[in-house]
Amino acid sequence: MTTVQITTPAGAADGTVELPAEIFDVTANVPLMHQVVVAQLAAARQGTHKTKTRGEVSGGGKKPYRQKGTGRARQGSTRAPQFNGGGVVHGPTVHGYAQRTPKKMKAAALRGALSDRARGGNVHVLSTLAIDGTPSTKTAMGALKAVSSAKNILVVLSAEDVSGWKSLRNVPEVHLITSGQLNTYDVLISDDVVFTRAALDEFVANASRGISVKVAVAIDAEVDAPAGRHAARDSDDEAGAITLTKASSSTEAASTEEDAK
Repeated sequence: MTTVQITTPAGAADGTVELPAEIFDVTANVPLMHQVVVAQLAAARQGTHKTKTRGEVSGGGKKPYRQKGTGRARQGSTRAPQFNGGGVVHGPTVHGYAQRTPKKMKAAALRGALSDRARGGNVHVLSTLAIDGTPSTKTAMGALKAVSSAKNILVVLSAEDVSGWKSLRNVPEVHLITSGQLNTYDVLISDDVVFTRAALDEFVANASRGISVKVAVAIDAEVDAPAGRHAARDSDDEAGAITLTKASSSTEAASTEEDAK
């Protein structure tokens, strides 16, 4: 586990906190993080681009000139693509850019990004951003400068931290986000990630739910028992034990003879 010092708004030390290794000390999967970031940026696109085809442009219902005898190419409408003011051929149409990204991929990419920042010493923890619950931009900026001098800072707040949000919402070099909205893209584009103590506890509690399930499944799978598609759980045995039942050759022969009778 990585130990991080907790800093007060006055810049003094207020103990330490250990960052869970399963969240802040995992191997960063660069291709996975790239895929998740591309999907996130693609989902942010509106996709409202549109051009009109020759059937959508107003006018052009009358044939510009007769079919034969003019020496010119035959034309049926002045809204054809080759005319000025005509429609556009194969232009952009309205469509979405969203890509399917499973939750497990997003969570793994976020853990990799946070681990990369933690290994570089770019994860910091503040006890709070406001003194006595009073919003103060001066106090909040003083607390941030005590732990980071980076140009772009990502500050993670708890959902109930209204005073902290009001303190930093107008600072251009600070990007505010709640613990439930933390994502890979915002972590990677920021130089430093600063958690409040409440936001860190909230994020770790929510992120550890899926991890605890995975660990429980892994422990259950380590039980020394036969495996395979015919394996079945015996209700009389202990929880987690797996038994494999298969009829012997003599039993199968006896059952076959009884069926024949």
